Amino acid sequence: MPAIHRQDCRRQDCRLDDTDDVIDICLDNVFKAVFTKDTPESQGALSGLLSSIIDRDVTVLTIAANEPPIDNTRDRQIRFDINCKATPGGELMNVEMFLSPDQCEPARLEFYMGKLFTGQDIRGEDKSYDDLKMAYQISFLVKKRLFNDDEFFHIFEYYDTKREVALGGRSRIITVELEKVEKALEKPTGEMSGKERWGVFFRYAKDREKREQINEILRYEEGIAMAGEVLMTISRDEVERARLMSEYKYAVDLQSRMVTARRQGERDGIAKVARKMKAQGIPVGQIAELTGIPPEDIAKL
Repeated sequence: MPAIHRQDCRRQDCRLDDTDDVIDICLDNVFKAVFTKDTPESQGALSGLLSSIIDRDVTVLTIAANEPPIDNTRDRQIRFDINCKATPGGELMNVEMFLSPDQCEPARLEFYMGKLFTGQDIRGEDKSYDDLKMAYQISFLVKKRLFNDDEFFHIFEYYDTKREVALGGRSRIITVELEKVEKALEKPTGEMSGKERWGVFFRYAKDREKREQINEILRYEEGIAMAGEVLMTISRDEVERARLMSEYKYAVDLQSRMVTARRQGERDGIAKVARKMKAQGIPVGQIAELTGIPPEDIAKL
C-alpha cells in the first residue's frame, strides 16, 4: 500500500499553500522527525519512500532506537539516521539525510553498511549464512556532488569490474544526490520515476516557487502526501519547530566551533614552522612564499 501512485489524492493536508512556511526536510533532524513518528502517516511515508528506493514494495516493521547516548553530544547531533526493519523479507535499512558529504563519504558509507550487515546474529545450531537478510545503507546527499556524472541515483554492490560479474551478495549502498534532481522538474509528474518524485519533494518542498510542481506530486503519490502531512504538522507546531531548529542550531554551532579550532590549530602550526625558519636565518620572502604568511606578520614572530 505505501507505494501507491494515484492521480486523485484525497488526503486532507496534501496541498501546500503559497503562504505556508515549510520547515526544511533536508535538515537531518527534521527528516528523521517526519519519518519516525508513531502515526500511520509517518509510517506509511517511510514505507513508501523505501519501496520507491529499492524498487520493491516493503512495509516498515520496526524502527530501532539507534540514538547515541545523550552525553555523547557530538555523535547525537551528527547522526540522525533511521535504522529499521521491513517486511516481507526482513530487510535491514539504515536511512539518512546527510547535508555535506566530503571526500571520505564512500568510506563512511561502506563502514556503516558493514556494521548494519554484520550486526545480524546468525549464531545457533539452526542458523546459517543463508539466514542473512538484505541490508541497505541509503543516503540522501543534500549539498555537493559526490560523483562526477549527472545521475542522481546510484546503487552499489560487490562486483568484479574486470570480468563484469556480480557477487550477488545481500548488501547494498544507495546514494541519492539531491543536487542533481533539478532536471526531473522538466518532466510531467506522471513521467517521473518514484525516485525522482521523492527527490524533487525533498529538495523543493520549502521552495514557494515550486509549490505547483510539489502539489502535483502530493496529489499523485500517497506516500509523499503522507510525508507532506507530517511535515506540515511539524511546520505549524511552534514548539516542535522550535525544538528542531534548536537542535539544528546546536549542530551547526558545534561543527563551526570544531572547524574554527582546527583552522586555528593549523595556523598555529604554520606559525611555529615559520618561527623556526626565521630563527634559522631563512629570508622572510622565502618564508612567506612557503607558508603563506604575509611578510609583515613574519616580522612580528
